[in-house]
Amino acid sequence: MKNYDLMILGPATRDINIDYTGEESRIVGGAVTFCTPAAAAAGAKVFAAVKAAPEDEDVAKAFRLPPGDMVILPSGRTTEMRNRYFSADREKREASCPARSDPILPGEIPQVKRKLTHLAGLLYGDFPDVLIEALKEQGSLAADIQGFLRRRENGSLVFHDWEEKKKYLPYFDILKTDAAEAEILTGLSDRAAAARQLIAWGVHETLISYNTEMLAYDGSRMCVFPVRSRNLSGRTGRGDTVFGSYIAMRVLGADMEEALRYAVACVSLKMETPGPFTGTREDVEAYLREFY
Repeated sequence: MKNYDLMILGPATRDINIDYTGEESRIVGGAVTFCTPAAAAAGAKVFAAVKAAPEDEDVAKAFRLPPGDMVILPSGRTTEMRNRYFSADREKREASCPARSDPILPGEIPQVKRKLTHLAGLLYGDFPDVLIEALKEQGSLAADIQGFLRRRENGSLVFHDWEEKKKYLPYFDILKTDAAEAEILTGLSDRAAAARQLIAWGVHETLISYNTEMLAYDGSRMCVFPVRSRNLSGRTGRGDTVFGSYIAMRVLGADMEEALRYAVACVSLKMETPGPFTGTREDVEAYLREFY
């Protein structure tokens, strides 16, 4: 049986993105779609377990992985997302969800050897509590908190605090949030203070993304690096790209500072081009030398 560094688990999406000029683009998206190539580019051996409708063959084709390194977990529907952006920096947007996939259940999880499983979710309910518990029994666990705060209500997307957070946050070895999500969880607008609170609640290590910088904290050391993209045409997938590359570097043995520095360079480069990251580790290291 092949050994992997990461298993990235979550629903794919069909994304409709409308920028502030009214221009529309359609892509296969979702956290798992953006995390996977960023992690693989760093050199990690990645297995992707993707929730989608089996008949949506373009979803599988979007994952440029070697044969045998991914599986489609069957769903009645593939999640659909619609994002309308109101500014050039894509920080202001209106998001809706016309359709969503089925929850991922413990019995669906592929039996592959890996160092870390990442829950790359989109909506509350993608990962039932029993799945978190089952996966933690199998080893180290990472998650994007978006999959536990964002809810679909009458087709629209809204954020609510996670009632079970104090029970389940200690299950996560590495947790990713953005600044707004960190404030919903902790009630703290200061990102450094929010990171400290998440660690106090039992998270082992956290990464908080923001439009100008990324922050990582493990309870003893805090690191911050600036985002240095020359344009923001590829803003969609920012948080997933930075976290995919970050967890890849961590499982490959990089310390927190080295991993964050690499990940911020990777996402800065990625945001200059729409779609998932298509570069190599060498491309990121060249970007590091030029801009960091």
